[in-house]
Amino acid sequence: MLVHAIGILNSLPFILEPGEMVQTLSLGAGNTGRPYDLETDRRVAEFKFTSWRGGPEPIRQNQLFKDLFYLVTRPTPKRRFMYVVGKARPMHFLEHGRALRSVLSKDVATAERFRAIYGDQFKTVREYFATVRHLVEIVDLAEVVPGLGAAALETPEEPIADL
Repeated sequence: MLVHAIGILNSLPFILEPGEMVQTLSLGAGNTGRPYDLETDRRVAEFKFTSWRGGPEPIRQNQLFKDLFYLVTRPTPKRRFMYVVGKARPMHFLEHGRALRSVLSKDVATAERFRAIYGDQFKTVREYFATVRHLVEIVDLAEVVPGLGAAALETPEEPIADL
C-alpha cells in the first residue's frame, strides 16, 4: 500500500497537464470505495506498481484485467488511463490468449458483471482487449517519471539491516 501511495504522489507532477485539477485520489491499493485511483477534471486512472517478473503471474494478470474492465465500462466522458511500471509484460498478457474464464474465475462479482455486459461474446483476453484498447491509454510510468523503473519496485532478497 505504501508503494502505491508514494508512486501516485510522485507521478502526479509528471502526468498532470497544466491547470488540470485533481478531484479524487485513492492512495490505498485495492478497494477503497472510490471507482478510480485518480480522477481529475480531465481523466480517470488506475495505477499498477507491481513488478512483473514474467512467466505465469495469474494474480497480477487478473487484477490488471479487472482494473482495465472497470476502467473502460464505467461511464465517463473523461480520458481513461492505466499507468503501469514496465509496459511489455502487461501488454503481452492483454494481447495474448489467456482464457477469460480463467481470468475471472476467482472474482465472482466481476465475472457476473462482465457476463451481464458482454455475455459469452469473448473467450480470451486478447479478443476483449482488441475491442476496448482504443478506450484506454496504457502508459509506462518508467518512461515518464524519473527514477521509477522496475528496479525501484523490487523487493530486496535479504532484509535490510537496521541502521
